[in-house]
Amino acid sequence: MLERLNQAMEQIEAHLDERIDVADLARTAVTSEYHFRRLFSALAGMPLSEYIRRRRLTVAGAEVLDGERTLLEVAVRYGYSSGEAFARAFRGMHGVGPGEARRGGATLRSQPRMSFRLIVEGNSSMRYKVIEKDAFRVVGRKARVPLVHEGVNPDIATFIRGLGRETLQRIESLSDGSGQEPEGVVSVSDKLDASRAEGTELDYWHGVVSGADSEVPDDMDALAVPAGSWAVFESAGAFPQTLQNMWRDVFTQWFPSNPYQSRPGPEILRTRLSDDGTHADAELWIPVERTAAG
Repeated sequence: MLERLNQAMEQIEAHLDERIDVADLARTAVTSEYHFRRLFSALAGMPLSEYIRRRRLTVAGAEVLDGERTLLEVAVRYGYSSGEAFARAFRGMHGVGPGEARRGGATLRSQPRMSFRLIVEGNSSMRYKVIEKDAFRVVGRKARVPLVHEGVNPDIATFIRGLGRETLQRIESLSDGSGQEPEGVVSVSDKLDASRAEGTELDYWHGVVSGADSEVPDDMDALAVPAGSWAVFESAGAFPQTLQNMWRDVFTQWFPSNPYQSRPGPEILRTRLSDDGTHADAELWIPVERTAAG
């Protein structure tokens, strides 16, 4: 898997001055475009689109300093429709405009080429299972919130506080006797931006898992989820770091080592907090499918 990812990285380098088709990169990596974007973001710590943009501006910066091409020629070569658009992007990364950089021999910033390698530490194991689940519903309340990679998401915290105790208790009661897993109240993330960039928006659900034909109260929202395979991961530790690290480890460790890839669908998190709110026992459900090679 990592060898194929590195071949895709070489493909990016060979086409920085051309249109880069992410579907082609995914085919090189022998995975879906959806999974390729998510895997890259987890491994690289930035969205694929941001890495490509920064690599282009790095190479463009060298050409600006070189002086062989006009600034407009450099702009067009690296995909900018006008000198103004190029100047804005250039200044955003390098801190100076291209004209100023060429005149003054400015110091520019560089985005290094990335390659991936697997580091085997052998000091921890990941508890997981893969199950087939029939179609179901998530029933509760939802809000559109920005994505936050580290720490508590303040918009989610505000949303849950705003529901009020009575509504929270009613949501919790909807799981009683349903026989559905995961049991109890869950946090569900759906309709995430493909880039997974900090600040992009997603649908956040505070609800319970119920049957596909279950009754939905008039004042509740419902998310229909089709049947499919799910990888279920368990973890315990400090809150909220354990939850965020678990998602990272799934994509940087588990997926590269197993014959599965993520598929479109909601991500479901069931969390049980200690009385003081500092420790969490968590269960993360990720929709998956077997890879062609698996």
